[in-house]
Amino acid sequence: MRRSFSVLWLQSGGCGGCTMSLLNAESPDLLATLSGFGIHLLWHPSLSEASCSDVTTLLRRLCDGTEPLDALCVEGSLLRGPNGTGRFHMLGGTNRPMIDWVRELSGRARYTVAVGTCAAFGGITAAGNNPTDACGLQYDGAEPGGLLGADYRSGAGLPVINIAGCPTHPNWVTETLMTLALGEMDETALDALRRPRMYADHLVHHGCTRNEYYEFKASAEKPSDMGCMMEHLGCKGTQAHGDCNTRLWNGEGSCTRGGYACINCTAPNFEEPGHAFAVTPKIAGIPIGLPTDMPKAWFVTLASLSKAATPRRVKVNAVHERTMIPPTIHGLPED
Repeated sequence: MRRSFSVLWLQSGGCGGCTMSLLNAESPDLLATLSGFGIHLLWHPSLSEASCSDVTTLLRRLCDGTEPLDALCVEGSLLRGPNGTGRFHMLGGTNRPMIDWVRELSGRARYTVAVGTCAAFGGITAAGNNPTDACGLQYDGAEPGGLLGADYRSGAGLPVINIAGCPTHPNWVTETLMTLALGEMDETALDALRRPRMYADHLVHHGCTRNEYYEFKASAEKPSDMGCMMEHLGCKGTQAHGDCNTRLWNGEGSCTRGGYACINCTAPNFEEPGHAFAVTPKIAGIPIGLPTDMPKAWFVTLASLSKAATPRRVKVNAVHERTMIPPTIHGLPED
């Protein structure tokens, strides 16, 4: 009989938003998904009943190899301060810093998984002057290293798997765990930042309902407008890696579909863009953050042509919160 795939989930410096998102997994729900693929959640600080001595006993058994650990999932950034001691975050009841537990457990795990951008790259917790010396498991911002070091490899020979997002889509997490449980994950399944390619090989721009406005460079001027939010409102959907507009959240939504600009939350250092999230920085009227793979000269030329060809319907609707001019119905007899 095949042994179940064991998962230990630890929460470090963060808000717990990735767990909240995970609970929204549906069709099937989280518990049914885990059970269906033989995934056994050994312990989760918010979802498990065990506490105190039961947890510390489990951790010691995992550390000494008495009990096997297939996947160590860490949510939240790793707090190394003060002065490298990690004592800003002590695991309750152990008198030991969380970073020490993570280092030891990652040495036992077949796979180590960073759940969310905080665990992957440092994220929101590492913003500003970073008084807690927060970092990711194997990255500090965009720089390899982090808590475990650039050369870290898990028992299966893989680096840390970075399920980046703030928060992560629930299916990004469940599908990664399912792939690991089936033994079908290798390094070719990860992109250059070690994010699962099943979602990271897409752009948030793909499937965006505002694509017609983008094509004609018909831009929104205020948050309630229907137009493209790239030119004025800070949207980075043409640069951000994620399938948010084709793998909808809760079956029907995404940031851009809710009227919010994409802030590229799957990328390192997204938390400090150097400007307000809802503002597009420009030089000589040209957005600094151009679409991925688009040379500046091409973008300027395309934008000029697109704006010159913008239908009145698109131009008018772009700066309103509802459709003012509907599309023409072709094929009707002329008056």
